[in-house]
Amino acid sequence: MSLSRRGMMAGSAGVGFAVTGSMPTLAQAKPGHAGARVHGLHPGRPFPPLVDDPAGILALPPGFRYVVMNRAGETTLETGEPCPNNHDGTAAFGRGRASYLILNHECDAGDPLGVPHRPGTVYDPGATGGGGCTVIRTDGHGTNLGQFVALSGTISNCAGGPTPWGTWWTCEEDTARAGDDWEDDDHGASGVYEKDHGYVFEVHGDGEGHPVPLKALGRYDHEACAISKDRRHVFLSEDADEPNGLFFRWTGPRHYKVGPSSWKELAKQHFGTLAAMAILLDDGSVLPDVAYLTSSQLGRPFKVTWVPVPDRDAADTSVREQFADGEVTRGRKFEGVWGTSKGVYVVNSYAFEKGVDLPADAVPHSGMVWFYDDEEETIQLVNYFPYQAYAEEEVPEPAFADLTFDGPDNVTVTPWGSLVLAEDGSGASHVLSSTPGGPTYAIARNMINLGDEAEPEFSEFTGPTFDSAGRVLYVNIQEPGMTLAITGPWEKYLG
Repeated sequence: MSLSRRGMMAGSAGVGFAVTGSMPTLAQAKPGHAGARVHGLHPGRPFPPLVDDPAGILALPPGFRYVVMNRAGETTLETGEPCPNNHDGTAAFGRGRASYLILNHECDAGDPLGVPHRPGTVYDPGATGGGGCTVIRTDGHGTNLGQFVALSGTISNCAGGPTPWGTWWTCEEDTARAGDDWEDDDHGASGVYEKDHGYVFEVHGDGEGHPVPLKALGRYDHEACAISKDRRHVFLSEDADEPNGLFFRWTGPRHYKVGPSSWKELAKQHFGTLAAMAILLDDGSVLPDVAYLTSSQLGRPFKVTWVPVPDRDAADTSVREQFADGEVTRGRKFEGVWGTSKGVYVVNSYAFEKGVDLPADAVPHSGMVWFYDDEEETIQLVNYFPYQAYAEEEVPEPAFADLTFDGPDNVTVTPWGSLVLAEDGSGASHVLSSTPGGPTYAIARNMINLGDEAEPEFSEFTGPTFDSAGRVLYVNIQEPGMTLAITGPWEKYLG
């Protein structure tokens, strides 16, 4: 079926887009909190305007403060090496002085501030100076009590997802093959990969895990993942284009549930079923790309079906190229994924270049947030960021940058059920508080200018995650890599 932008907006050809149904339950809210209301979607209070930081690091609302927990190249690991760079996906575990963060490093091979290889943590010895994960031990107040390597010899570890049993699944966003040469001209380094890449790995907070790829979850440009509440499914996003990436669901054999020892089965390429999402329209046809939908479809649930991946290890053809157009639903930059008791949130960062990162007759946008209901097998658009012209550098960024947002990336669900998004757009970079179907507010802004006064450049935020008590929001600035612990009256604004 040919779908023009006009046809989609008008609901022609049997396609209806009346806004019906309800927004998702704020399923992870604390019992008794206002955020636990099911359909009222309590938006909390607006955060006050941000106040610039005299230290030039982080603008925050009045009453909030931050602590710098580490900084790439400056703070050191317990083994003496400098803290690695390119901080990305992160999750917090434990409580009080038993708290710890597991932190991704999105480094390519040859990075002088890549993750150092530590015995017992190395996947590919050929990926020297590459990505991996470190663990930060903390007291629950933002104090760094030590940082060490838990996974090394991987590349471009982007995001991932926490498991119910207290480990972290980290995702490689690079599909280099064994035998491929790598070269870093900037630092005069080169080498050869000894193993295939593009996998998910399990990382333990004590660093004593197994650097074994979970091949059952596929080999592609992974971004993030989440495990369903019943542990029967794993949801995974792909950040890719030409063609655009896919949203996946892995399902185990009948009655199988993932758990602490599942890495042994998941290491088998053909264990369970990996399938790609297809969003169905009212006439039964497949929505070709999420960018055909706009804010006029906010809250409208669409049925979803899952199409099995023919070759999940992509021996000859990338996973996303194994599907014909119209067989599955594509999306530019499927990014953050976070699970709740009812389903998962998944983010698309942006799509604005017609014919390149979105179909020629689709609608440019500067960000989408979706909620997939695992029981109903439906998906709905819950937040929409309209297209911003400055994203393509056509016009200067507006002076009111703290009121204009684009490029949501990593996502987490707060203890009160609302969302926190890390912005990876153009111009100013923010941490955002967002209510599904409701308002979005800036709660932090990166002030570290990597450019100059005439052409400022601000790195993205990554890995927002709350501690178990809801007291501390941990977040990273990717370049220069640093982890920050933000405290303040969260419940006043989010509860």
